[in-house]
Amino acid sequence: MEPKAKKILVADDENDILEIIHYNLTREGYEVYTAKDGNDALEKARQIHPDLAILDIMMPHKTGIEVCRILRANDMFDDMLIIFLTALNDEASQVKGLESGADDYISKPISPKVLVSRVNAVFRRLHKEAGKTIELGNVIIDPEKFLVTINKNEVMLAKKEFELLYLLASRPGRVFLRNEILSQVWGNDVIVGDRTIDVHIRKIRQKLGVDCITTVKGVGYKFEL
Repeated sequence: MEPKAKKILVADDENDILEIIHYNLTREGYEVYTAKDGNDALEKARQIHPDLAILDIMMPHKTGIEVCRILRANDMFDDMLIIFLTALNDEASQVKGLESGADDYISKPISPKVLVSRVNAVFRRLHKEAGKTIELGNVIIDPEKFLVTINKNEVMLAKKEFELLYLLASRPGRVFLRNEILSQVWGNDVIVGDRTIDVHIRKIRQKLGVDCITTVKGVGYKFEL
C-alpha cells in the first residue's frame, strides 16, 4: 500500500502564485489546497487538517503571522508544519516570522525548485525528529507512543508533561531557561507563568519516581541521571 499523500494548504492573495505552487507541489505528489486570505486559510485548515501550511505574510483580513499564531495556539494543529512565503526578506521580518512559530521562511520571488526542495526538507526533518527515541540509562522516552519506560516499567505522562520531559532529555546536562521551556513546550501565544513549569516538573518527578530533573535555581532545569 502506498503511503497517503501529505496535505498542503497554500494561502496567498495572488492567484498566479497560488497556481505556480499548486502545480509544482501537485506534480511532486502532494495533495494541495489553496486559500485567498487569512480568514479563508483558517477555515480551510479546520476543514482539511493539513500536514503543512504555506502562508503569505501580507494577506487581507489576517496576516500570515496572525494565522500562524492562531494555529499554534490550537492543540488540533500541534503536528502541522508552517512555512512563510513573503516578499519581506529582511532579517528582522524573518526573525519575527520564525519566532511566531514558523518552521521555515521562503522569500519571493518564488523559485519552484527551491520551494519544492524546502517543502521536502521540512517533511524529512519532521520524520527524523518524530521517530527519535531517547534512551538514557534505564530511562526510555518514546515520542511515537508518548510513553516513558523506567526499568522496564511503563509510565504514562500527560501531553505537556511528556513534551517537557522530552525537551530536557533531548540535551542531557544542558540547562534550559524558563522562557525557553515556555516557548518550546507551550508556545509564544499561550500565556502561562513560571509556576506552570514548576507544577509540571513536580508531577513528572512524582510519576517517574527517579531523580533525573535538576533545578538550577533562578535559571531553569536540566536532565541528568
